[in-house]
Amino acid sequence: MEQSKVSIARVITYAGAFIAFLIGSGFATGQEVMQYFSAYGWMGIAGILVVFILFLYVGWDFVVTGYQHKFYNSGDIYRFLCGKWIGGFFDYFSILFIYMSFIVMIGGTGATVEQQYGISPWIGAIGMGIIVATTVIFGLDRIVEVLGKIGPAIVILTVTLGILAIMKNPSGLATVDSVIPNLQLKTASSNWFLASLSYVGFCMLWLAGFMSLMGATSKNLKEVTSGAMLGAFGFSLALAIIALGFMANIEFVAGSMVPTLKMANSIHPAFATIFSIIVLAGIYTTAVPLLWQASARFTDGKSMKFKVLTLVLMAIGVFVGLKVPFDDLVNVIYVINGYVGFILLLFMVIHTVKRIKNKAAA
Repeated sequence: MEQSKVSIARVITYAGAFIAFLIGSGFATGQEVMQYFSAYGWMGIAGILVVFILFLYVGWDFVVTGYQHKFYNSGDIYRFLCGKWIGGFFDYFSILFIYMSFIVMIGGTGATVEQQYGISPWIGAIGMGIIVATTVIFGLDRIVEVLGKIGPAIVILTVTLGILAIMKNPSGLATVDSVIPNLQLKTASSNWFLASLSYVGFCMLWLAGFMSLMGATSKNLKEVTSGAMLGAFGFSLALAIIALGFMANIEFVAGSMVPTLKMANSIHPAFATIFSIIVLAGIYTTAVPLLWQASARFTDGKSMKFKVLTLVLMAIGVFVGLKVPFDDLVNVIYVINGYVGFILLLFMVIHTVKRIKNKAAA
């Protein structure tokens, strides 16, 4: 009887968790959207449709698998889908990617404070690194829980920014495909379809353990699957709107490290100030679990080794995050890991086909 009762509030909570987990410096600053979608013009919007369809599939499959098999360890889902050895590779590779994603968060912080406030990126990145590491070490769970609500706020502000950007120069959408070839924009792949697959791939390496755990801890399968699908829709819609906003103003935002802030400043400086604060808060809420997972994977989360490793990883992350330009960090780390994640998608499809065949044969 409990399974038949679906709480809309819990569905929305699950959807919010899906969206918030995918929001970080790449999305909030606009670099992901530019490199994976807007840089391809209208075909980039087709890429977002591909992303939406695949998000529906992987989100549903991860939570259902987690619910049915009660996978509480993030590595369990990889071994279940890919076998002992390949699954073990994905388990450890995902931790490496998670740490590299933390580095991207640090790079995004430096780029944001420099572009919006004219502050040295070192000050912003070191400050963010210290706050994140302190949170991880002392377990300031309430702060993370409160600031975790910032995910929906980023989506609302980003969608608002995209709509205002489209209204600012709607004619730009008609000429975007003819303008782009002359701009030498940084892109995630040689074509829009491979870029969309790469995007889903790197998101999967974030989502696998998180979504399977969400399924394992849920008491209602309908709620968690509905939440995953609603989250996929909400996130994809936000991608499409901000991508269209950039496309309408592609010459203006081209080459910017933080295109969302450049666009926001052109609308109103006060809007840009508010948006920059939200961006930094969003980076913080994403960076904390990323650094925690990297440290806790190899140490006891309460030991002195855990604290030392957290500080060491933070310091390395700050150094690398500032030595490599932010747009290059997004381009190299996300794209390479995206193709590895795409291999995981193939294993998922094979596993789904086998499951359907077994049901048909039963």
